[in-house]
Amino acid sequence: MLPLAQHFGRQAGYTPQDLSPDLGRQLILDTVEPVSGVECVPLREALGRILARPVISPIDVPPHDNSAMDGYGLRSADLAAQAETHLKVVGQVLAGHPLDTRIGPGQAVRIMTGARLPAGVDTVVMQERVRLDGDTVIIPAGQHGGQNTRRQGEELRAGQPALAAGKLLRPAELGLVASLGTGEVIVRRRLRVAMFSTGDEVASVGTPIQPGQIYDSNRYTLFGMLTRLGCEVIDLGLIPDVPETLEATLQEAAAMADVVITSGGVSVGDADFTRVLLERLGEVLFWKVAMKPGRPMAFGRIDQGTGGAWLFGLPGNPVAAMVTFYQLVRPALLRLAGMDPVPAPVLLQVPCQSPLRKNPGRTEYLRGVLATDGTGWTVRPTGGQGSAMLSSMAEANCFIVLDARQGNVSAGETVSVQILDGIV
Repeated sequence: MLPLAQHFGRQAGYTPQDLSPDLGRQLILDTVEPVSGVECVPLREALGRILARPVISPIDVPPHDNSAMDGYGLRSADLAAQAETHLKVVGQVLAGHPLDTRIGPGQAVRIMTGARLPAGVDTVVMQERVRLDGDTVIIPAGQHGGQNTRRQGEELRAGQPALAAGKLLRPAELGLVASLGTGEVIVRRRLRVAMFSTGDEVASVGTPIQPGQIYDSNRYTLFGMLTRLGCEVIDLGLIPDVPETLEATLQEAAAMADVVITSGGVSVGDADFTRVLLERLGEVLFWKVAMKPGRPMAFGRIDQGTGGAWLFGLPGNPVAAMVTFYQLVRPALLRLAGMDPVPAPVLLQVPCQSPLRKNPGRTEYLRGVLATDGTGWTVRPTGGQGSAMLSSMAEANCFIVLDARQGNVSAGETVSVQILDGIV
């Protein structure tokens, strides 16, 4: 056995010819490491990138004590315990226009949300709670010191990490970095992924189709899924079922990319060369997963001297290729891109509208439609569930996940649902 295979072989439940999707996902995540290489990018170009270095706050956030409400700022020492409090309004404080005057006993100021608290003020009473009588504000009983204020540094202290390395930069993260006055971040370089389809039965879009052929859709779904992840996609096209050509293409792909993704050529058919070639060029860590659709799925590594790449051999059937990508490849790419930790799939428990037929033994991913009728959420399958029926993926907004032990499902029975929004 080769070194990686030895590592896999020590894992409970590992058999290269058939393992559960959960174990396969975890084994992959435990094996791959983030790519090297970082770059500094402007904040507006960092959306969807992975932080390579923590973001350290250079300032306190907020930078000063300020009001969380429109209202009246006062000294908590002036509040009566059980009665109304009458205070003289001696000024107004707007956000961005601090008041330098100290507020003394018996005094208050009109203050707006975000405005800096003047010296002496430690409490804000929201404007809806008070009454005014000329220049006197009347505070009702029951207020407490410190209310409706934001204290300097309560969110972040200068020198404290604001975001950890490995964090995916979403809109909220961009805003947080901007709130620190920072205009650029250090991120992992983009993951380079080379892909190609195999099979004499598939034809490229834009060419005449021959008898017995179908058009290649997998490179288009893969392009979409990889682009959504921010990968640099290298499309090597459609490769015929010729061992020498496949071997040369695998070597070329491994020399230029971090990851190679193929579709087709990993089952047990006579013309399925990819797995055999991979065993010669590197090592195959597994080649079957106990899932439906998507059982013939290979994972391994191509080693080319000083270079090399991880290899994911996806099934040729379009839905099977997409399901295996979402369940096994996508988490691996996030890990390789530097995300830490990679989130586990989120499964909701939802009643199923219709009965489902299933034999125990494999985890099944049915394409489903999650909807609400106003009283609660329900899910239904999209209809035909064949692994070549790409229209079922186009209609679906979720996977109905039936684990390996699950048998038939009755109408109304609760099933696990993985929402596609956020991963597609």
